[in-house]
Amino acid sequence: MNQTLLVELLTEELPPKALAKLGAAFASGIENGLKARDFLESDSVATAYATPRRLAVSITNVRSTSPDKAMREKVLPVSVALDKDGNPTAPLAKKLAAMGRAELTVADLERAQDGKAESFFLNYTATGSALAAGLQPVLEEALGKLPIPKVMSYQRPDGSTVQFVRPVHKLVALHGETVVPVSQLGIDAGRETLGHRFLVERGAIRIGHADQYAATLENEAKVIPNVEARKEKIRAALLAKAGSDKVLMPESLLDEVSALVEWPVVYECRFEEEFLSVPQECLILTMQTNQKYFALTDEQGKLRSRFLIVSNIETNDPQHIIGGNERVVRPRLSDAKFFFEQDKKKSLESRLLHLSNVVYHNKLGTQAERTERVMSLAGSIAKRLGYDVALAERGALLAKADLLTDMVGEFPELQGIMGTYYARHDGEHEEVALAASEHYQPRFAGDSLPSTQTGTAVALADKLETLAGIWSIGLQPTGEKDPFALRRHALGVLRMMLEKRLPLQISGLLGDAVALFAKRAEFKDPTLDITVFMQDRLRGMLRERGFSPNEVEAVLAQNPDRLDDIVQRLDAVKAFAALPQAESLAAANKRITNILKKTEVEPGSVKPELLAEAAEKNLFAAIERVRPEVDAAWARGDFEGTLKTLAQMRDDVDAFFNDVMVMAEDEALRRNRLALLSQLHGMMNRVADISKLAA
Repeated sequence: MNQTLLVELLTEELPPKALAKLGAAFASGIENGLKARDFLESDSVATAYATPRRLAVSITNVRSTSPDKAMREKVLPVSVALDKDGNPTAPLAKKLAAMGRAELTVADLERAQDGKAESFFLNYTATGSALAAGLQPVLEEALGKLPIPKVMSYQRPDGSTVQFVRPVHKLVALHGETVVPVSQLGIDAGRETLGHRFLVERGAIRIGHADQYAATLENEAKVIPNVEARKEKIRAALLAKAGSDKVLMPESLLDEVSALVEWPVVYECRFEEEFLSVPQECLILTMQTNQKYFALTDEQGKLRSRFLIVSNIETNDPQHIIGGNERVVRPRLSDAKFFFEQDKKKSLESRLLHLSNVVYHNKLGTQAERTERVMSLAGSIAKRLGYDVALAERGALLAKADLLTDMVGEFPELQGIMGTYYARHDGEHEEVALAASEHYQPRFAGDSLPSTQTGTAVALADKLETLAGIWSIGLQPTGEKDPFALRRHALGVLRMMLEKRLPLQISGLLGDAVALFAKRAEFKDPTLDITVFMQDRLRGMLRERGFSPNEVEAVLAQNPDRLDDIVQRLDAVKAFAALPQAESLAAANKRITNILKKTEVEPGSVKPELLAEAAEKNLFAAIERVRPEVDAAWARGDFEGTLKTLAQMRDDVDAFFNDVMVMAEDEALRRNRLALLSQLHGMMNRVADISKLAA
């Protein structure tokens, strides 16, 4: 009979950061093992459960016995099983005995072709096995494959030593309302588990039926077994407590807190207003990282002096919980305030000398040397863009100085952010101050770009210096490994050039960056490799923005050195591809490209007097007619208009290829027709190589 199967391991507190993975792996291990042994139906559904003290899975529609199976097992080749007279041999008798079928004769076996020879096969029906027999090895395999961060060894009451992620106290295995007699880690399965460690005074909680597991735990044991359900309950409670304020609840923090509690309850706490004089990023980080608290801000994003905690204890009088958490957070905030006040006593500029004591990379020198390179590159970029060179160089000079502050030493995540605060305190120009944080942008996909000219110049310089430097010493990304985040740096450069429409040439930027390392020992020019690397990143970026592979290739086939108009070109190509004339013109352009590739001599200019056929005269007239429109649209940057104007020539182009032999025997005619195609090719491919649109 099919019933829901429940398996639960009750343990000591599991590592919170590993809980979600452990729960998912435990559930999938049981499900996959039972599926492989044919205990599941096609519509069986597995539900994973995980709390700080338990891993569990329930699976619907599980068979009590796996179905019988028709089996066909090879016995021996006929040449071995029978002698030359066709009589059974001793090896056959021995093989049948080993298979437990000594009573069988040759007549009971199937004789069939097996490759190039014949063999005997035994056909029989294998009786299905009971669930207990199938679940036992499945449980062992599932536990053996868990992604356990660190294994513990502990002794059972009987003195035996067991290894697992945490000590296990109970094992539940129910098929419907029946206990499945399996054992693991020295424990026999039953139907009893334990409730919440603090909120349930009674001892064992009896699970009457596998289908009642989640409801029984929630109603009787004060435990919400489902991770996502706990997480959403926490989210809802935080929002309710916050009222009109905004809760800062990153998903990673919600995940970790959900793995720390079985019955989440949210309480409101407060800290002294004086701590609000410290940059709020410091306070938020210490509350989230060290205490797992949820900070609150007002509608303008300003930090509140009240914060929220998630407790594992529900009580009518939570003051001791609230007071305890307020006492715990106070020293953390005091440390942050102390670091901030101490750091302000020294200017960022005064710290620069000590960057020479910080190694950036043993083959690339110190942070001081790197700062000089970034400063030079930022000044060069600012000059190219018409930005304030002095501000760009100053921003690059101070960008890494906050690495030597106490606050960043304690909280490395605040690098750049603290640099902005300290630069403002030192009286630096606002763009210089912002560059300290903005030069790290974009830090991840979807992150904002630098908002200032100085920040943009320094951010480009910082990323280009990293790309050129790390690549020049042979540490480019390989496969999935990218320890220096060069992919992220390349994407950052491309996003800034693309979205800010910066009139910069990639070749010029890379040339300046690579030149900074040219005199270093064992230098290998990485320009070509980085260019290809960035083109690949650009190709993926543009596809993610909704452009088709053919549209992207049409534009990138021209190896654009500037990206400030590339999106506009792609929009034009997309609009052109939608025209009814596009397919024919793209195919013709592809044909022209192939013809011109085979031409060894430059076609030269068209000589109208040599145009013999009506079709080539009409094509020449069409080119002359639309050229002014194409030139005008191109001059004003109207890429869509440029391509759409070409659509007028479809009929003339088609007629030319239908009626004219390009490679005529007469050399003068041939060269003139090639010249005509060359003119057409140049005009058609100004915006993009439209031959790439051809299927």
